[in-house]
Amino acid sequence: MKAFEWIAEQRIEEAVARGELDHLPGAGKPLDLDEDLLVPPDVRMAYRILRNAGFVPPELEERREAATLRTLIAVAADEAERRRACARLALLELRLEARGARLVDTGYYGAVAARVRGR
Repeated sequence: MKAFEWIAEQRIEEAVARGELDHLPGAGKPLDLDEDLLVPPDVRMAYRILRNAGFVPPELEERREAATLRTLIAVAADEAERRRACARLALLELRLEARGARLVDTGYYGAVAARVRGR
């Protein structure tokens, strides 16, 4: 997957150099991070209410845990600890995949890659 990501990054850099990404809608404006555009519209309001009440959706909590586990795997000196972290990470990935979610969101990435590739 790293090769694909590198190719996509190269194509994006080439598009920027050619000016193809200039004058896009919203260019130069701050991002509205409260809009939750990556959350499906049918659950967006519920997530916003939960977030305002201080709760975190289970998927987000699991994604945070996965990031922590990846860091632990990278720096763990103890082999047993590394194996436990790998097993827990695999379990999280399976749980998210069973719900139709993934640790890596390919929707936006796929749309950008298709746009850069598709001209």
